[in-house]
Amino acid sequence: MDGRGEINDPKDAPATEADDAVDQRLGETVRLLRQRAGLSIQDVANKTGLSNGMISQLERARAMPSIRTLRLLSIALDVPISYFFETTDPGDVQRYIVRKNSRRLLRLTASGVVKEALTPADKGQLELYELTLNPGASSGTDFLQHTGEKAGYILSGSLRLWLDNQAHLLDAGDSFRFPSIVPHMFDNPTQQTARVIWVTTLRQTDSPAG
Repeated sequence: MDGRGEINDPKDAPATEADDAVDQRLGETVRLLRQRAGLSIQDVANKTGLSNGMISQLERARAMPSIRTLRLLSIALDVPISYFFETTDPGDVQRYIVRKNSRRLLRLTASGVVKEALTPADKGQLELYELTLNPGASSGTDFLQHTGEKAGYILSGSLRLWLDNQAHLLDAGDSFRFPSIVPHMFDNPTQQTARVIWVTTLRQTDSPAG
């Protein structure tokens, strides 16, 4: 965790056809949301602190974002991070209820993280996810800060939570809560898959920090 780097190029490792399709869909989603908001790539770069080149690579599916990068993009584009998730069958969508077989997924193949949305797609003040972290998976190599709060519960395996440069190794049954303005990131330093319930609150006035 050296605080450097933003993206993982999928060309660094063999990619499956399914992974390529996920990357392409995610890039198109970022581009369409940016255009819908009437923003240029430079505008988004200014709002997020990310480079023009990085945003362009994401939109063209030439790089995979970290969770931190998606959070910055969601704030800049004024959408929940779940907007980047794979859509489900519209016939299964309910306004207030999420069925187990209808969860929207976000596969960050380069980061080794899968996020399942446990809250409906409508925009709200609270986001609930189930995270699956493969061995070595992480939220990225840079700390993230924004307003609101985060909380979670370790279902299985272990999660290393970094809060203001201090590491906390959490095991199954452990839980946490912290103000999101505290610099934070996480990873799975073990050889076992970890599963975590993750809760985020994000006010409409949020803007990226740091």
